[in-house]
Amino acid sequence: MPADVLDLQATAVPAAGPAAPVRTRGAGVWTLPEVRWAALATALFLVGLIAHFTGAPAWLAWAFFLACYAAGGWEPGLAGLGALREKTLDVDLLMVLAAIGAAAVGQVLDGGLLIVIFATSGALEAAATHRTAQAVRGLLDLAPERAVRVAEDGAEEYVEAAALKVGDVVLVRPGERIAADGQVTAGASEVDQATITGEPLPVAKSEGDEVFAGTLNGTGALRVRVDREASESVVARIVAMVEEASETKAATQLFIEKVEQRYSIGMVTATLLLFAIPLLAGAAFQPSLLRAMTFMIVASPCAVVLATMPPLLASMANAGRHGVLVKSAVVMERFGTVTRVAFDKTGTLTEGTPRLAQIRVLAGSDLTEQQIVALAAAAENPSEHPLARAIVAAAREAGHTLVRAKHFAAIPGQGVRATVQRHQVEIGSPSSLHTTPNLELTAEIEDLEGTGHTAALVRVDGKPVAVFGIADRIRPATADTVTRITAVTGSEPLLVTGDNRRAAGLLAGQAGITEVRAELLPQDKVGAVRELEAAGQRVLLVGDGVNDAPALAAAHVGVAMGRAGSDLALDTADAVIMRDDLATVPAVITLSRRARGVVKANLVIASTIILGLVTWDLAGHLPLPLGVLGHEGSTVIVGLNGLRLLRKSAWTRALGAAVRR
Repeated sequence: MPADVLDLQATAVPAAGPAAPVRTRGAGVWTLPEVRWAALATALFLVGLIAHFTGAPAWLAWAFFLACYAAGGWEPGLAGLGALREKTLDVDLLMVLAAIGAAAVGQVLDGGLLIVIFATSGALEAAATHRTAQAVRGLLDLAPERAVRVAEDGAEEYVEAAALKVGDVVLVRPGERIAADGQVTAGASEVDQATITGEPLPVAKSEGDEVFAGTLNGTGALRVRVDREASESVVARIVAMVEEASETKAATQLFIEKVEQRYSIGMVTATLLLFAIPLLAGAAFQPSLLRAMTFMIVASPCAVVLATMPPLLASMANAGRHGVLVKSAVVMERFGTVTRVAFDKTGTLTEGTPRLAQIRVLAGSDLTEQQIVALAAAAENPSEHPLARAIVAAAREAGHTLVRAKHFAAIPGQGVRATVQRHQVEIGSPSSLHTTPNLELTAEIEDLEGTGHTAALVRVDGKPVAVFGIADRIRPATADTVTRITAVTGSEPLLVTGDNRRAAGLLAGQAGITEVRAELLPQDKVGAVRELEAAGQRVLLVGDGVNDAPALAAAHVGVAMGRAGSDLALDTADAVIMRDDLATVPAVITLSRRARGVVKANLVIASTIILGLVTWDLAGHLPLPLGVLGHEGSTVIVGLNGLRLLRKSAWTRALGAAVRR
């Protein structure tokens, strides 16, 4: 290829076109009415609390508490009444009724606290849903809004990417994102398609190869024939799959909420009967109301709710201190039910950054390994290619000062060429630079590629001098984590990746994983998760990229890697490993199981106390102060029992249990 063509391709920049509107991520959570009402209810409650404990007039404290009732209770109350019209009774309405009942017998502070707890819970759920929806919509930013369509006569025009039709041909200049799924009809380049397949290195593309909307073109110009309309592109299908899976998981509830219907109906019915029957029998109104309200207070599920929430919230806080953000109590509970763990490869089991792993100096070379690295790094320094960054990083780690290269040229899909200290240095794919028979060189290349490395040939002044092996490094804790997960769940993890089978198989071997599913597109990962769950498994998937997001949403528990994770993966996942420490996965599973055990113990305690108080109230006469004391006492007992999981020792034991199992 002529040098002037190489230089043109290396320096080509996108032609200026009409400015596209800038997209924004969207408004914050304060636009959500649930968040605003919960904040107002909390503020009013705190002011009322201050008034209550500072000797202010009683009517003032009551005014703030009742305002808190209105701010935090009107929406769940209205929703509960709507549910009643559908002949269902939900726990939110029950909580509002319990709060009103508490106020009716003078316990307005307790009722306000109940309102604040439930309003805050609803706000957090709404905020999480909002963030996920924003992230899904933001995924569409991957594909450009406009594209250059090439007519049959060669004329170019800017059009909306959404208006492209099957059969249209678009021009993709260097550095631009591809606007549609299609097939390359002319040109050669390297395309970074990590967002779709998860592959860590750009893939060489030439005539006849498939490309995806939203992937990033390298240094060459491509002409692409559109094969799918915008609504059918891989990116659009990722959005649809994430939304579908998120809606499916949205109905998941805590264990205690699964029995709320029967309990709520029974409690309300008993309260009404306890009020109405004495009246019909001729009893006075006020004692009948007082007894019914006492029953409602002692039978209200406050202690039952607190039996569930403190252990889970304490576990969430403990996990958060150790680098794992669990987004809700529902998720914390689900961790303990996981039976199978699946890992993505790049950026999850590996660090996601290609490194210069091996240097094979060829016989007959007059240069040392260090000299070759210094020359190659100087030649690659102007390039933004991941292979170039790996070589430059290795040179700097070795203490080399990079000299300035001259006459730099990038050859799309092949490599780079530059003059360094009067030497002509070339680094690129062996298929393009290995032009003369050389048994030693061929053997070195085959050996490196056979062990999962990407081979790069280095020529100096036209003579092959070395072969570099570039590879993504496995995380140090991976093999140990796989062993621990196998012990905790009773089943070996599996690998699901968009990377090629050979690289996936070699990495799995290092990690101790035997089941590998490779070369998967995003929809294939979702299919793999659903296949496992259809077989009775509860799958925890760990991933980091946009291509993992649909599977993260579909899995029983989705966990994203925090440092390298895409925005969509972080917002779609149920939990985030903030420090990218895989060892926390089996620990959180174990901690969740401990929390579930505490929940069961708390439910026994709470149910026993409630049953005793209700029996006393029905069989005799339970004084209201004793009823309130018993109710609040049971709440305190189960709350303190759950908070034991906040201690550092709880996390230490979870780690230890993961090791011993």
